Amino acid sequence: MFIQSLDDTLVKSLVADAVTAPSMHNAQPWYFSYARHSRTFTLSADLERTMPHADPTTRGMHLGCGAALLNLRVAAAHAGHQTSTTLLPDPQAPALLAVMRLDDSHGHVDESLPGLHPALHDRHTSRFPFSERQIPENVRAALTRAAAGEGAQLTFLTTPHRDTVLDLIQHAEGYNRMDAGREDEQRRWTHDTSSEESTAGIPDYAFGPVKRGGSAPTRDFAGRHTVSGRAYADFERHPQLASLSTASDEPADWLRAGQALERVLLLATLQGIASSFATQPVEWPDLRWILRDPVSGAGHVHMILRLGYGPRGPRTPRRPVDQVLTISP
Repeated sequence: MFIQSLDDTLVKSLVADAVTAPSMHNAQPWYFSYARHSRTFTLSADLERTMPHADPTTRGMHLGCGAALLNLRVAAAHAGHQTSTTLLPDPQAPALLAVMRLDDSHGHVDESLPGLHPALHDRHTSRFPFSERQIPENVRAALTRAAAGEGAQLTFLTTPHRDTVLDLIQHAEGYNRMDAGREDEQRRWTHDTSSEESTAGIPDYAFGPVKRGGSAPTRDFAGRHTVSGRAYADFERHPQLASLSTASDEPADWLRAGQALERVLLLATLQGIASSFATQPVEWPDLRWILRDPVSGAGHVHMILRLGYGPRGPRTPRRPVDQVLTISP
């Protein structure tokens, strides 16, 4: 395998790949450091980008950082480097989320990671209608295996549980609208591109159309505001939803779930499948509990995914690498 020389240019390129990950409201709550002498990346939480109302436990923040960590692993593998990763290496420093060492002698080899690299910059959240075309069973099985490879469970929802989840999403959206703190917090992370520029958050061009009909869950980032010229559209009547869960519900599980989420999304992108998120009921503890698998009653749900065939969403802004990376001797 061709191995790219490990210099500062490559280090910056790896982090540029890592930060293409999705995060709650595109807040990008991560910070990386790289130590040349030990060939080690450190991933930390940027606590100034937390959301006390929608994510008081920082579970959602951990999911986004876990997704960025998976991307970093993919980028390193694509460059020909083996890696060794430790989650939450210091119990006394909870904001220190992970350490990844480039260890070409004893590192872990995951032969499936390099093949995911082409999807890093093609994966974008799509808040547009999907078609009613069903995802083939073999593709669903591959996505399920991808999640399992990171220690999580991906379950495609079937009726009547899917209908229950759709109702929970609708209820949660209503609760959010009635919660002034959450509404203000969401507004902080949305932007009118005609009057402001930003390197984070959801720009108005990525809101997608206003749902006129259909059962697909959508999150309206316009909130109580109206976006001039925004289109209306009918969404799919039978949305294909999947839940992502882990057996336990601790910070390390949240990081594993984030890595599993991103592995699923990258593989889905390679398969021509678009994706979006329905996080509203996960943000309310009482509703999140009801999202559990009604058959097993086990697992803690971290994300509801909407998957299908449709237009890819637009690229959303990212913070420049020099704002999220420090390189030391």
